[in-house]
Amino acid sequence: MKRASPKQTENKNTRARQRVTVAAALFFDQSDLGMSLSGPSVSSGGRTARRAFDFGQTYVVKPKGKHQATIVWLHGLGDNGGSWSQILETLPLPNIKWICPTAPTRPIRLFGGFPSTASELSEDGPDDVEGMDAAALHVANLLSTEPADIKLGVGGFSMGAATSLYSVTCFISGKYGNGDPYPVNLSVVVGFSGWLPAAKSFSDRVTSNEATGRAASVPVLLAHGTADDVVQFKFGEKSGKKLSSSGFNDVTFKSYRGLGHYTNPQQINDFCNWLTSKLNLDGK
Repeated sequence: MKRASPKQTENKNTRARQRVTVAAALFFDQSDLGMSLSGPSVSSGGRTARRAFDFGQTYVVKPKGKHQATIVWLHGLGDNGGSWSQILETLPLPNIKWICPTAPTRPIRLFGGFPSTASELSEDGPDDVEGMDAAALHVANLLSTEPADIKLGVGGFSMGAATSLYSVTCFISGKYGNGDPYPVNLSVVVGFSGWLPAAKSFSDRVTSNEATGRAASVPVLLAHGTADDVVQFKFGEKSGKKLSSSGFNDVTFKSYRGLGHYTNPQQINDFCNWLTSKLNLDGK
């Protein structure tokens, strides 16, 4: 039995819209409970400017047992944090606190391109470092107030997965794309049906000895359906290979035959087992 992600995560109409427009801009649902976050500063013509990104409501699922880990979970196109929080609340992971933000409503140029025709990634497109940094900064801010003894992680579906992988890039390099220091230590990173953004500059950011050491220490789980018609399977697979060849020693890539751009029970079960193992959770 297939287990669809929220709203089938991205329904047929959304998929059609993605294939045409997402290469240029990223749109998310709007919530009336928004917060404004200024992106890291950029210089243009000698002047420093900031774009404001309006994040929607954040949903929190409290741990049902001993609190051992906190994970920010990021949704995909056309969805919101509330939908995923309902799924995460049902998982047999009582030691995890889940934080599910709702992404910005204003268009953001996306991560050097999205597979707009489900046939190719626009890897030669320009990287919107400001937009990527703003998303990673928001994740870091949500995690920064957690107790010091709590393990921290980030994960997501589709474009949320891309943000998660960009966040781990910031973590291992110790800084955002604009050079500002990245303040959070990540213990796990998860990506469902996603891809590694800013691949062109990725290798340059993981060459230092410090970055190599961090990359070797953080476990990454990537999961992808072979029948994904929005982010093709080969892009998820390619992302996993890129991480592994760049010093990430603990990358797990799970493929699911016949699975489209959604989740199913087997994937969720593998996800729970992986988190329990990598975070050494008590389970009570």
